Amino acid sequence: MTRPTIAVIGLGGIARGLLDALAGDACADVRNVVVRAGKEGEASASLPSSIEPVGDIASLAREVGLVIEAAGQGAVAQYGADVLRSGRHFALVSAGALADDGLLRTLKEEAARAGRRLHLISGAIGGLDALATARAAGAVEVRYTGIKPPRAWLGTPAEQACDLHALAGPAVVFEGSAREVARRYPQNANVAATVALAGAGLDATRVTLIADPAATRNSHRIEARGVLGEFRFDTQAEPSAANPKTSASTACSIVAYLKGGPNALALQG
Repeated sequence: MTRPTIAVIGLGGIARGLLDALAGDACADVRNVVVRAGKEGEASASLPSSIEPVGDIASLAREVGLVIEAAGQGAVAQYGADVLRSGRHFALVSAGALADDGLLRTLKEEAARAGRRLHLISGAIGGLDALATARAAGAVEVRYTGIKPPRAWLGTPAEQACDLHALAGPAVVFEGSAREVARRYPQNANVAATVALAGAGLDATRVTLIADPAATRNSHRIEARGVLGEFRFDTQAEPSAANPKTSASTACSIVAYLKGGPNALALQG
């Protein structure tokens, strides 16, 4: 497999984790990092000389063929279509952005028009292959449950659902659809959106989010039932040291994707 030349959107916890991982595993050549316009000089000071920060997609090096989003839902909306229009493949981890049907439709259309790949990387979870198989056989019922320590819910609507600093036991902070949770919890709900897009869809996938003071990891549980039977898939993920709202495995999931792993959902069509 030819080593791809890539650009990374973002320079936060996930992006830096990815750059650190790639520094020790040269499965891709990182040529650019996309940052906010005007922040290129500041970013350059913290990057190797081989990686040039740029403020827009038009400034990417010509040899970049794949752009990885690692900066949150806003970055998918801001850059995704431009990446595809530029003739490059686009892979993202912030699945919650695709709760916007207009954005998802635009990205699919641009990918088809340019003949480029549009992939959603699995991030903190597994089981997407089983979900896709169940969906291919017919209607599927899917429930996703996310359990995280209270500190992972700080700065989110969960603060209105309960007192996160005084929990004596697990507390449900959200129940509803994957589409609704993607809009209300943009930093916490990418897993729910990924599960939904692989399986029953954003409106049919039921989601429960729980703050648990006894939790030390981010727990992701997928339960599905269809004509083929049923399955349950549990993941206990270490939280990112840089951001407890996300899992440390997300950056490694991107590395696995770059190595040709099967941990991505094709969004074309």
